[in-house]
Amino acid sequence: MAHVFLMSCRLLVLFLVLTANNAGLCRSQGDGAADGSRGRALVPAMFVFGDSLIDNGNNNDLPSLAKANYFPYGIDFNGGPTGRFSNGYTMVDTIAELLGLPLIPSHSQASGDQMRYGVNYASAAAGILDDTGRNFVSRIPFNQQIKNFESNLDQITGRLGALDVAQELSRCIFFIGMGSNDYLNNYLMPNYDTKNHYNGQQYADLLVKQYSQQLTRLYNLGARRFVIAGLGLMGCIPSILAQGRINGGCSDDVNNLIVPFNTNTKAMINDLSTNLPGVRFSYIDIHSMFQDLLANSRSYGFLVVNRGCCGIGRNRGQITCLPFETPCPNRNRYIFWDAFHPTEAVNILLGKKAFNGDTDVVYPINIEQLASL
Repeated sequence: MAHVFLMSCRLLVLFLVLTANNAGLCRSQGDGAADGSRGRALVPAMFVFGDSLIDNGNNNDLPSLAKANYFPYGIDFNGGPTGRFSNGYTMVDTIAELLGLPLIPSHSQASGDQMRYGVNYASAAAGILDDTGRNFVSRIPFNQQIKNFESNLDQITGRLGALDVAQELSRCIFFIGMGSNDYLNNYLMPNYDTKNHYNGQQYADLLVKQYSQQLTRLYNLGARRFVIAGLGLMGCIPSILAQGRINGGCSDDVNNLIVPFNTNTKAMINDLSTNLPGVRFSYIDIHSMFQDLLANSRSYGFLVVNRGCCGIGRNRGQITCLPFETPCPNRNRYIFWDAFHPTEAVNILLGKKAFNGDTDVVYPINIEQLASL
């Protein structure tokens, strides 16, 4: 029944400020966040759902093999390792600051004053499918991430009553970046039999059918402004390169495999826009962004495009970044931080393009335009 209790971001702020310790403070707490003045914020809050590309610590206390709360992760982040799979910022960190918000705290660590600008529910190894990522033991699939958000709404509803304030919640940004693990840690894994049951198109159909249902659940909980990140060129990440021929390029097989997912996701957005009153979307074309980045790497200042800054083996992608491993010193020159994830420099670049880029990379409107509606 949680969908009945559509709570506003404004009341979320009120409740948390009234109940938190030091409730009168108007500063960001921890996490290295920049000052996010409420007066200049373009939206009340941002809620984040996804995987390791945007996880900022939700796996830290889980019995999980997918963690990044150790050095050298966070080597360039104010405060050091937090659970971000990066040397510094993730893409959503950049977007939060451009929206005028502080960095969004993880669901596992947020409390009181920290939560009033939103919550990050993303979890490394998580997928659209609940079974995705089981090799890493514990993780928080997208369905559970939605339940965690729903529980937050229920808690506030219990304190304030079932007030119909959906209009306020509808002003918040809901950022979702899902799907990578459903390929890397499901379909492409030898101990999964998924590929024996579905070809590439059938699998994309399966994923996006569930994805649509999950986004509709968020809509029924009050979400109206969605930012959806597509999948990038996963055939070009160091982990995949390390599995290919020596001195070989990107894997066309892997890159072609994800094309139907991105195509289906765009069609899903069109369908939901037609059938869900008041919903608005910004689709981030990560695939096009990475194509441009790899083709014009030097013009962006990147000199190393085919191996990780931190990792072991071929392309520094056979074993990902280990505790206390010494990473490359010139991190801003690398596209990839480890076997799977971009460097902070790339995350900042992608975040800026998503925020105010043209329709060739984010459409039908960018995040700045979505926030101003």
